[in-house]
This record gives sequence, C-alpha cells and structure tokens, in this order.
Amino acid sequence: MTFVQLIECRTSRLDEMNRLMDRWVEQTKGKRTATHSVVAKDRADASHIVEIVEFPSYEDAMRNSGLPETDRIFQEMVALCDETPTFTDLDVVRDEQLYSATARRFFELAPGEGAAPAFNDVFIEDYHDHDPARVQDVIGLDAMRREVEVWRGGFDFSFTIEDQMAQGDRVCTRWTFRGRHKSDFLGIPPTGQDVTMTGTTIHRCTPDGKIAEGWWQYDRLGLMQQLGALEPLEL
Repeated sequence: MTFVQLIECRTSRLDEMNRLMDRWVEQTKGKRTATHSVVAKDRADASHIVEIVEFPSYEDAMRNSGLPETDRIFQEMVALCDETPTFTDLDVVRDEQLYSATARRFFELAPGEGAAPAFNDVFIEDYHDHDPARVQDVIGLDAMRREVEVWRGGFDFSFTIEDQMAQGDRVCTRWTFRGRHKSDFLGIPPTGQDVTMTGTTIHRCTPDGKIAEGWWQYDRLGLMQQLGALEPLEL
C-alpha cells in the first residue's frame, strides 16, 4: 500500500528551504526511497508550508528517515522554521488518476459493433488526433467517431491496457489490440485472420477531464503483414 508523509511547518525562508531540498535530492541519489514530493504554500498564510512525500510503503519511509543525509537536512530545515515541523503519517486508501480514467474509458468504449458511441464524456468537441499513418490529422469529435467506426467495421476487437502513466495533463497508455478481420478494412477484403498489434498513445486532457489531443504510435506494418497486405520481406 502506498504511504504518504505530510510535513507542515512555518517559515519565511522558503527559497532557502527549496535549496536545502535540492541538496537532499542530490546527496541521496541511489539511496532514498521517496518516489514523489510536492511542496505547497498556503494561499491564506504564506508562512504555512506543506510538503507531501510519497513512498511505496511505511517501511520504505522509515528507511528513508534513517538515512544520515535525511537527518542532517532535517536539522537544517528545523533551523529555517519558526517552529518545529509536524509530521502526519498516512496510509493511502484511494489513489485515482482522473485523467487516466478518461483515457481508459476511450479504450473501453472504442470496441464494439456498428455506430461509435457519442464520446461526449471523453473528448472535447474540437478534439485533435495525430496519427502518422494518416496524411491529415483527424480534427473534431464527429471525425474521431468516424475513424473509430472504420476499425469497428473491419474488426471484432478489444484493447488490453498494459501500462499507463500520467504526468500533468498528459496520460501515456501502452496497449495491445487483438481482433479478427471480419470485413473490408482500408480496401483489404475480409480474411478472418486473428491479429495482434501493440502501440502507445499519449493523450492531453483539459482541466475538466476530457481529452483534447492524442498522439498515436503503433505497429501498423505488422498489422498489414498479418492481413497479407504486404509481400514477405526478401532476405
């Protein structure tokens, strides 16, 4: 279970504290067990500073606290504070990347038969899609729905999400496409062939959680080979 430590203090020397934290990061390379750190300033009280540090577990946090570098930096941090910092130890009981959930919803909704779903809760109206396999980008929600319908028309398929990472307003999804070629697809007559394709998609999300832009990279060449649309490579 992920563990979070909340450190609160009061100081008017935030710049010095930031330099102190930079030094700790440099000195603990290859040793520290903290995976994520956020330092925040209270809008209502500029002297109230909160640091949120994430660890894989409580045990990892204790090992991190036991580092001599951590102890030295903490003593210097106390000297910069108006009062002794307070610590709150928190076991994380729910951790949901909301932008990631929107990206997952697209991969869940895209497969199916017939007309594509509305996708109104997934994409903004002027969504912009970048795909190196297309001469022109797909722009607009309706155009994206038509693109999905091309794949629905050609295959019975599903997506498996292998990995997903989120940072800021970007979500990166590594996926596997599995399908059966049932109908004409880009001029290729139905083969009944079972196919597999891997790829990665990066989505940019808006503050309200919808997807505004997407960039695709996938093994289209491998897909075409499985469909018999390419001549075997000569050695």
